[in-house]
Amino acid sequence: MLAPLNYLPQLPQDRGRPIGCIGSGFIMADCHLVAYRKAGFNPVAIASRNPANAKAVAERHSLAKTFDTYQELLADPEIEVVDVAVPPDVQLEVIRKIVEHNDHIRGVLAQKPMGMNYGEAKQIVELCEQAGITLAVNQNMRYDQSIRACKDALDHGYLGEPIFASIDMRAIPHWMPWQERLGWVTLRIMSIHHLDTFRYLFGDPVRVFASTRSDPRTEQKFAHQDGICLYILEYENGFRASAWDDVWTGPASEGAEKDIYIRWRVEGDEGMARGTIGWPEYPNPTPSTIDFTTTKDSDQWHQPRWNEVWFPDAFVGTMAQLLCALEEEREPDIGGRDNLKTMALVDACYLSANEHRAVELAEILVKS
Repeated sequence: MLAPLNYLPQLPQDRGRPIGCIGSGFIMADCHLVAYRKAGFNPVAIASRNPANAKAVAERHSLAKTFDTYQELLADPEIEVVDVAVPPDVQLEVIRKIVEHNDHIRGVLAQKPMGMNYGEAKQIVELCEQAGITLAVNQNMRYDQSIRACKDALDHGYLGEPIFASIDMRAIPHWMPWQERLGWVTLRIMSIHHLDTFRYLFGDPVRVFASTRSDPRTEQKFAHQDGICLYILEYENGFRASAWDDVWTGPASEGAEKDIYIRWRVEGDEGMARGTIGWPEYPNPTPSTIDFTTTKDSDQWHQPRWNEVWFPDAFVGTMAQLLCALEEEREPDIGGRDNLKTMALVDACYLSANEHRAVELAEILVKS
């Protein structure tokens, strides 16, 4: 009899730390704050570049305070944790202001990507370390329920030694306005989830080979290089991981039938797991799934199911791991310094695609 898989995050004992929120867009209004209220966390204030929108979000989620500027929010001595949900090109600027208030601010949850590139991410990490502020990153796919369950299956040894893993994404995301000014489509927005998930499940690869092309639909709106992204991660022990991040998926928005999904698969020498990510059906609540089989309990598929969904329930986990770290005086599970390797891996993908060669992770880490 196999032990049931653990797919839920650890929660802090004290859920009352006051949280100040910077940003009032979709990810804050429909994901972060929904999850925080569900978990019993304590968001108390919000500010954004659009004060009217911040006020509307505050009323929707019963936040006690709104501020016209994020600088005013940071000066509020009640705020102990800051949730930063702003575009990546302004994130470093916001962090510079946050660290000036380390007399009362103890923790920061930074949106992914953590800045524009590895170099900016490193500055953010160093600023927080120097100020004594605990930094975590909102790599929320680590808290998708099927990914948590897969990690637990690996930790229990149900799959044995990992041999090969893949993620196949065929989806048409809703692009954010700031992506046009940055010229980004997939690698730093969607692929970063998959690259970080591979790191979470299997550790750090030695090198990556990436190939990209533009998305025909999005290139009509703005120029970019990272529409459809294919990449292979090579590990020292022979393990391989690969993803196909396809945001074109055929002319599904132009009149053809749709075939949209995100699927993942992990093969080991003692078992195999396969899963789906429910996100493409959002806003319809569609739980992710896992099916797995193992030689430890042969001739059957194990198919645990749950009601929680990636959006918004996974956002409980990203804030919870920061609150637990503050409570236990330790590094968060998705700490800023750990996330530097995910940022480096994204930069390595861009370099690989540009130069048509495999790029070692160390090449980015040493360069910066």
